[in-house]
Amino acid sequence: MTDLIYTEKELVQSLKEYIKAEESKLAAVKSWANKLDVLTRVSTSDPEGYLAHPVNAYKLMKRLNTEWSELESLVLQDPSDGFISNMSVHRQYFPDEEDEKGAAKALMRLQDTYQLDSESFSKGKLPGVHSSAFLTVDDCYDMGKTAYNDADYYHAVLWMQQSLRQLDAGEEAVVSKADVLDYLSYSVYQMGDLPRAIELTRRLVAIDPSHQRAGGNLRYFERLLSKQLIELKQVYQPASEEPIQLGTYARPKDHLPERETYEALCRGEGVKMTNARRSRLFCRYRDGNRNPRLLLKPVKEEDEWDSPHIVRYLDVLSHEEIEKIKELAKPRLARATVRDPKTGVLTTANYRVSKSAWLEGEEDPVIARVNQRIEDITGLTVETAELLQVANYGVGGQYEPHYDFSRKDEPDAFKRLGTGNRVATFLNYMSDVEAGGATVFPDFGAAIWPRKGTAVFWYNLFKSGEGDYRTRHAACPVLVGSKWVSNKWIHERGQEFLRPCGLTEVD
Repeated sequence: MTDLIYTEKELVQSLKEYIKAEESKLAAVKSWANKLDVLTRVSTSDPEGYLAHPVNAYKLMKRLNTEWSELESLVLQDPSDGFISNMSVHRQYFPDEEDEKGAAKALMRLQDTYQLDSESFSKGKLPGVHSSAFLTVDDCYDMGKTAYNDADYYHAVLWMQQSLRQLDAGEEAVVSKADVLDYLSYSVYQMGDLPRAIELTRRLVAIDPSHQRAGGNLRYFERLLSKQLIELKQVYQPASEEPIQLGTYARPKDHLPERETYEALCRGEGVKMTNARRSRLFCRYRDGNRNPRLLLKPVKEEDEWDSPHIVRYLDVLSHEEIEKIKELAKPRLARATVRDPKTGVLTTANYRVSKSAWLEGEEDPVIARVNQRIEDITGLTVETAELLQVANYGVGGQYEPHYDFSRKDEPDAFKRLGTGNRVATFLNYMSDVEAGGATVFPDFGAAIWPRKGTAVFWYNLFKSGEGDYRTRHAACPVLVGSKWVSNKWIHERGQEFLRPCGLTEVD
């Protein structure tokens, strides 16, 4: 019996610990609720404005994929049927791991294109934008880990360094300094900076002498550096004390030959619009060769570029028409695809990040009216054109330099359509974009910025049917905002008398 007395005492103590755990859990849940209540009040007051900032979009992905699941686990420690059933109902709409990873990569893409250092990005400081959006130590760590898991050590260094900088400044975090140093030191080694890798690893060993990899890594790095110094007959130079930031290490080369030119144009740099060229550009009214639908209200046409000739049309789509097109497209938006030049099969690709939908003229009078308007303005038939493609570029959305027409090395690209090559492109801008999102032409240095309700038009082929390789163009990543466009790809068949052949290859 005396044993039972002590057993009971132990049970009471256990009961107290259970009560303490429950109180701690409820306090944690209450803290969550207060934080998210404030957050959702801000976000729901202007959802599009809130999500226009890429940091807010990334953090929403991260919260719904990771943090809400952690809260679910906390609540599951005790039956909470109401919350769990609610989670079950909404979980099907939650972003998944791939979405969170994609959002992290989008931030890195923006960082590269617009040359934003991680510190500014973590504070939400974007060009011309005032916002309270920020990234915590743990956010920066997760960004770095996403890059590291993809063997992208360049970005892993930038984001682990920012995580470490915020930890050193005293910011509280779940992740430990040792974990950050572990990833950072190895990533720096992978970037070829042995002195700094050694310095960071020594710091890791000082914090956690029992770390399972740090000691071995340190000895390996030191041997490697010693061997290099002997081979090169150099003396040891201590690691730089300057913090790692954008420009410390060279960004690895990738598949795109005109990467630097393309990204400079996206930033508004390197645009080759000289005064002499500008003097050759005009604006005018067009009535489509006295087209009855344009006689009373001619379309306003502005020259954007002289050669190749690119024009912009004003007031092409009304606000009501744009909203109707978006309404029709939204339910069927899907990840945009590209045609594999070797297999001809449509597939997704990292160089095209957007969602698109295709709309037929028969679906709604607005689509039929837009198709007719394109025909009236261009003087070309849209009978053989592709369907109206509606595209949305969200956080970091882009389409790297590409041709709209098929080249000689892909003769079967549009064979199944039976309408020939894409002779021209008519591109409607259906939203203004706060920052980024330009349409750029790296070959001749043009940048065309989105203006809601306007459209740009150019020919992809010369009159001879030969492709105009100067028209290689790109949709720059959206830095702030959401970019909506719709485009009509007009094909060769049916244009024989509307745009007759030229006498030379380049007419």
